[in-house]
Amino acid sequence: MPMTSSSRAVIAISMAIQNGSLSKLQSSFNGIFAIYKKQGPTSADVLNTLKKALLKEAGVANPNPRKRNKQPLKIGHGGTLDSNASGVLVVGIGEGTKMLTTMLAGSKKYRAVGELGKATDTLDVTGNVVEEKSYDHITKEAFEEKLKQFTGEIMQVPPLYSALKKDGKRMSVLLKQGQEVEAKPARPVTVYSLSLQDFSPPYFTIDVECGGGFYVRSLVDDLAKALSSCAHIKELTRTKQGQFTLEEHALKEDRWTLKDISQALQPCPNPSGQQKNAKKAKSKHKPTPSKSKGDDGDTND
Repeated sequence: MPMTSSSRAVIAISMAIQNGSLSKLQSSFNGIFAIYKKQGPTSADVLNTLKKALLKEAGVANPNPRKRNKQPLKIGHGGTLDSNASGVLVVGIGEGTKMLTTMLAGSKKYRAVGELGKATDTLDVTGNVVEEKSYDHITKEAFEEKLKQFTGEIMQVPPLYSALKKDGKRMSVLLKQGQEVEAKPARPVTVYSLSLQDFSPPYFTIDVECGGGFYVRSLVDDLAKALSSCAHIKELTRTKQGQFTLEEHALKEDRWTLKDISQALQPCPNPSGQQKNAKKAKSKHKPTPSKSKGDDGDTND
């Protein structure tokens, strides 16, 4: 039976671990995989914890994951989850950091628990309550009917507390510094599916499948306003990102080991010589890339 590229990667990484060769580990550890981000730490904190664990296992003395320039392992993530959110966080390692955008093309899925009657400045439970309204008039039937207005191609205003930037600084940081920030203009986003899973006022649970640049916090806020009330998110879980699902792919922290990750790693496709030359030629004339738009509540990174 022919050996797959994934199997070859596992063998190469295993040999590097056994031989204690960090250089071999660098050359063989390339691809993307998914981990479980728990509620509390930022996505950047989670990534640093992961990097530190891998470097320590690989034999690096006193690893400092925050020093990027001299790191033997290059790691990045493909979509921020804010500190209050949990779920699938896709990670690229080695050459996989360059493939995150390509390999994560597709939809994302979330499960959100909201609370009617209270709005916060951050649109989630971490913020301060800025408004309270009655919700007694909202029925399950009315709630489900209103969901239809937020399905398909819609316009959405991103939250003020987000990783979107003004003058090179994150809007969330500027707000925390006491500066005034204007909301970004509404932009088109896509909602592939939206369903009510539980309705127990003041709480409700919805499942959302959406495209990039979508904020579930804004959805909950807009939905409540459309129902003549207000709301905020209490819990947010990303259950799917691209090909990776929470149930099948997201590694819990006790499995953040070289062996487990090597087995879960989706290897990068090997570019042909022609593709490499084309990429080099393109990079010479490529303008400085702009920062990607945030989505799904990426307040803290």
